[in-house]
Amino acid sequence: MTTLILGGAGRSGSRILDRLTADVFPVRSASRRTGFDWEDRETWRSALRGVTAAYVCFTPDLAFPGVTEKMEALGMLAAEHGLQRLVLLSGRGEEGARASEEALRSGGVPTTVLRCSWFQQNFSEHFLAGPVRRGRLRLPAPDTPEAFVDLDDIADAAVLALTSSAPQNETFELSGPELLTFAQAAEILAAAVRRPVTFESVDVPTFVEDLALDGVPAHEAEPLAYLFTDILDGRNASLSDRIQALLHRQPSSFQTYARRTAESGVWS
Repeated sequence: MTTLILGGAGRSGSRILDRLTADVFPVRSASRRTGFDWEDRETWRSALRGVTAAYVCFTPDLAFPGVTEKMEALGMLAAEHGLQRLVLLSGRGEEGARASEEALRSGGVPTTVLRCSWFQQNFSEHFLAGPVRRGRLRLPAPDTPEAFVDLDDIADAAVLALTSSAPQNETFELSGPELLTFAQAAEILAAAVRRPVTFESVDVPTFVEDLALDGVPAHEAEPLAYLFTDILDGRNASLSDRIQALLHRQPSSFQTYARRTAESGVWS
């Protein structure tokens, strides 16, 4: 009854791996560090061999070109290897991601989809960590409300989906507990780090140049920019109660995340 974590070295995968390991569930991690490669399907077979469940996280995003075909092939291979359940990390409001969800399910393995809002940890463990340190959040989007969600809440939901008595073939939209615009998020971050942090709506080239300061190459920054210009139009300006329903507790607030993260020193 071994569970495979695809993307086990990543932000969500490592959290799930830690939780399953602590609870003494048989678990295996697969990532580039272990030889798994999304561009080499032979590595998929060895990763899936002998497991009964898998958590699937595709980086950088399910909506990117060519990912739907990969998800379809993975779903078929999971069925061939006799997997009993899959749990997929997806994004709210992304048509491309929905196509990838359907493609993974086409193999017939029961699949729980966790369709998530923007991660709070994007501001500390991903492309916005540098901009927070510089005091300027520069995004190719208007000041749109988002329901920023804590990755630890997502990990708890994923572990539940991977270990419950029966697999679920359902989709859960996961959000944080409040809607905040990026300017409001910047104010909370500024209070946490005790120095100015502001939001600035910029064009795509400026966004790409800003991320280059942190070593993010243009071939990664540009697709992110165009994804943001597509989805940050207010379509996700709503709250979901699925974390409360699944975990029987409130989701973590952005203020709690900001205070906790500032104390860790990551923005110093």
